Amino acid sequence: MVRKIPLAGMLLLSCACGGVVAQTPQEAALEVMDNFLTAFNARDEQAWANTLHFPHVRLASGQVTVYSTAAEFVAAMDLESFAESTGWDHSVWDTLEVVQVSPQKVHIAVTFSRYTAVGDKMASYRSLYVIEKVNGRWGVRARSSFAP
Repeated sequence: MVRKIPLAGMLLLSCACGGVVAQTPQEAALEVMDNFLTAFNARDEQAWANTLHFPHVRLASGQVTVYSTAAEFVAAMDLESFAESTGWDHSVWDTLEVVQVSPQKVHIAVTFSRYTAVGDKMASYRSLYVIEKVNGRWGVRARSSFAP
C-alpha cells in the first residue's frame, strides 16, 4: 500500500503528554482509514459505523446518501448480503494520498480494490474521504466514490 504524505504534512507536531505522544492530523486520519477497512472486511457494521461521524454523507452511483445516525447506518448495511450478491470477500487500500490537512480535517484521495475469496481482483475504484476531528474524535464525515 502506498501512503503519500506531502512534505508540508511531514512536520511532526507530537508532544509528550503523560507519556502519550499526540498524533498528527494525518496520522490520526490514516488510523481511521485502517480501522474503517478492518471493520468493513470483518463485515462488522457496528465497528464500521464507529469509524464514522454522523450525519455521514456518501456520494456514489449518482446519488447522495445521508445517514443521520449510527443506528440508521447500521440498519441500512448488510455486508454479508453484499458479499453474497457480488462475490466480494475483502478490499484493500491501493493508495492513500493525504491531499489536504488542517488541525481538524484531512482529505485523503484513495484507490481501493475489491477481491474475491480466492484473491481475484474484481475492480478498483477512486474515492475521496473527508476525515474530521469532532469532540476530540477523528472519523469519516464524507466519502465520494466512483464505486457502485
